[in-house]
Amino acid sequence: MTPVETFNGKRVALFGLGGSGLATAKALLAGGADVAAWDDGEDSREKAVAAHIHVEDLNGADWSVIDALVLTPGAPLTHPEPHWTAKLARANGVEIIGDIELFCRERAARAAGAPFVAITGTNGKSTTTALIAHILREAGREVELGGNIGTPILELSPPDDSRIHVIECSSFQIDLAPSIAPTIGVLLNLTPDHIDRHGTMENYAAVKERVVAGAEIALVGVDDAYCHAIGARLMENAREGQRVIPVSAVRGLDWGFYVEDRRLLFREAGRGPEETEFMASLAGARALRGAHNAQNAVFAAAACWELGLEDEEIARGLQSFPGLPHRMEEVARRGRVLFVNDSKATNADAAAKALASFKDIYWIVGGKPKEGGVESLREFFPRIAKAYLIGEASEAFARTLEGVLPYEYCGTLPVATEFAARDAALSEAGEPVVLLSPACASYDQFANFEKRGDAFRALAQELAQEREASLSASKGVSP
Repeated sequence: MTPVETFNGKRVALFGLGGSGLATAKALLAGGADVAAWDDGEDSREKAVAAHIHVEDLNGADWSVIDALVLTPGAPLTHPEPHWTAKLARANGVEIIGDIELFCRERAARAAGAPFVAITGTNGKSTTTALIAHILREAGREVELGGNIGTPILELSPPDDSRIHVIECSSFQIDLAPSIAPTIGVLLNLTPDHIDRHGTMENYAAVKERVVAGAEIALVGVDDAYCHAIGARLMENAREGQRVIPVSAVRGLDWGFYVEDRRLLFREAGRGPEETEFMASLAGARALRGAHNAQNAVFAAAACWELGLEDEEIARGLQSFPGLPHRMEEVARRGRVLFVNDSKATNADAAAKALASFKDIYWIVGGKPKEGGVESLREFFPRIAKAYLIGEASEAFARTLEGVLPYEYCGTLPVATEFAARDAALSEAGEPVVLLSPACASYDQFANFEKRGDAFRALAQELAQEREASLSASKGVSP
């Protein structure tokens, strides 16, 4: 835990008592703050009381004596309209912040130079964050991993000069962190997202920009128009001592970090092509297939390089990275057949990344459909040997596939996995792939995409174990 001692003796209103909210309340109390916490859900309030956190309806609180409102990122700060606690705070001149901001203030007070890597972007945040932490740990560094990925930031150990905090930041969290100023800020990419919470794409991009604008070293993607503009603006207006470095996964750069033929390269400003430094190759890095993972990898390598790692350390970490659950996760092998869990692909755009990364695919697809279905995935159909349809989307997807791609109605995930494994075993390809990349939400049959992915993993591993048992039994039989 990181006790929030910067609020010692202050009265803090806190709204939202989920996982990060409870962690924040405990950290504030540990630092000596007077906390009045509230949540609209009765179950959440009961959990807080059980954790000895004072619960108080903030509607009736005396806001004249409150020093700050700590708001859950899940509650709207501005759009479509401010949360009721935000309205009360603003009406009384009370600042509104979040747990990332509390961490930033503790870092400034305890160890202002403590290494802090903040990662944001529309896509790839979690993989890049986990990859940076993995490379650093493999190189023997002490790392704290959290934020929007897994562990709430205030549950992590406190900032320290010998400890590197690697933190994924969502736009909602950044919006509540006005003083964020990491050692290294990473802005991967920007595409329209969360417009309902930020009002416009321009507002969304401006919030994301804060992570790199306040950073000592800003690693900014240049592969989309929004990030390219942000990078150009930061370079033109860089503070004294601030370094702004371009990063690309799709083209060579005159200087900066970039990818070329799955090779990660770096060239310092003002150096010629012959002085380009080879950092690492992604060949053989099975958890980092595809162009999207090339972007994740080059950013991770860049951050680690800027933190002082050697090329060899970066290369080892890239090769040993196991990937994240439910994101093109290799979960089992049955002979030549590889089983890949991409359950987090809950829309067509996400599924496209997996379909672009494999060939001879036995594709398990379907669930609760999203707008547009799988029509946009036609360019990947030549990579697919057969599709196995599950869930509510089956009829609609069948109409898209009719006459173009072989498919089979399976209804449920267990049936689809069994049928896909059966057909893949008959393939003449070197490595046929049974791929769960549903392009759909899970809610028709599963509570969430994690439950769906866990079920697929268990089914695939059971099939693999059955084959191993069968082979072992056959070897034990005398001719």
